[in-house]
Amino acid sequence: MRILSIWIACAALAAAQAQPAGRGGGGRGGRGNAGIPNFSVLTTAWPDGGMIPLRYSQAGPEISPAIQWSTPPAGTASFVVIFYDADSAAQNSTDGILQWMLWNIPGSATGVAQGRPDGFELEDGTRQISASGSRYRGPGAPASGPVHHYILEVYAVDKMLDVKVNPQGPQEPNPNAQAIRTSVLQAIAGHVRARAAYVGLFHRPE
Repeated sequence: MRILSIWIACAALAAAQAQPAGRGGGGRGGRGNAGIPNFSVLTTAWPDGGMIPLRYSQAGPEISPAIQWSTPPAGTASFVVIFYDADSAAQNSTDGILQWMLWNIPGSATGVAQGRPDGFELEDGTRQISASGSRYRGPGAPASGPVHHYILEVYAVDKMLDVKVNPQGPQEPNPNAQAIRTSVLQAIAGHVRARAAYVGLFHRPE
């Protein structure tokens, strides 16, 4: 029930940001309402709704997972990937802690390779950020608490985003992460062609 309630909340957010009917985002795993393009996302790193292995977490080598998505709707110019902890809150915010966000992924891409390098801007023009700076931040929910739900969202967008990262200042933790996340979400409002989401569970071993 917890996963379902999180998905419903995510779907409501996507609907508010999406294009008018027929151009909005699909639901989790590409399941959406009639008229919404079928679009799905998956990772071979863990099953949808399953436990995230240690190798992709802060308790392991913190390798970023490979992500794949289905063919997007016509007119897709770029993709946005957002991975966050739905059971935590960033400082001075109601948003979950940002584990990873990539934007301006080329519209010709079919996914993101495993083990992406650090850097605010990659060779293909993709930009990335997290609460830890210019890299993927793995899940890190403590062993003493409950299992946390980590939501992976992919948006197919009909434009490139003019949102840049200012690399100045301390990067651990990254003070700009939440502001940039807000800027990206504002930039895609009204430009989302499709959306899909995927869930992972994690807490550190005892």
